[in-house]
Amino acid sequence: MVKEKCIGFGFSPSESQHHFLAVRSEKQQKVLIYERFKWQADAKSQKVDVYADAPKSEISLHKWDLIQDTVQTEFNRRLKRKNRSSGKFLLRQTVFSEIFGKELMVLVWAIEDCDPSNIPRALQNWLGFQPEERWWLYTMTNAATGGIDDHRGWRKALRYALTENPINDRKQESLFRFSALEDDEEEAIMK
Repeated sequence: MVKEKCIGFGFSPSESQHHFLAVRSEKQQKVLIYERFKWQADAKSQKVDVYADAPKSEISLHKWDLIQDTVQTEFNRRLKRKNRSSGKFLLRQTVFSEIFGKELMVLVWAIEDCDPSNIPRALQNWLGFQPEERWWLYTMTNAATGGIDDHRGWRKALRYALTENPINDRKQESLFRFSALEDDEEEAIMK
């Protein structure tokens, strides 16, 4: 069976134009992440519309670099199960499907204001959540504090939960005892 070709991490504009775009700026030493609802199909790189595209977070390049390997491995593992092409982080812009973008935002919101030494703990705790739990955390956080400068409430709770929650060397168990959903069930939940 031929792998379904996607852009970035699981994004297919023919399915939905809703996606997340991470824009890396070497000059400013930061990454801005946007939630977007329109894809510019013929553009070599996406142009951010300051009126339509919602900036969700800004993190330092250093923190971005610390999470890339783990995020890429997690998302590509799931893309492989769905027989979709793998994604990778690109130098200037990286695109994420709606579901992967939401999961990424949970992690980014948790680490945006933390000490970089806490990022390995945050990654392990993030991996301990099922995708459905990450989606729920995104929904709750985004509803209350989803703007770029909303560093309070749910955003602060994510930071504490992921960066200060003690972990051990065992694989982190989900708080909810969801059985692993089949790929088609995972997509149905998001619609």
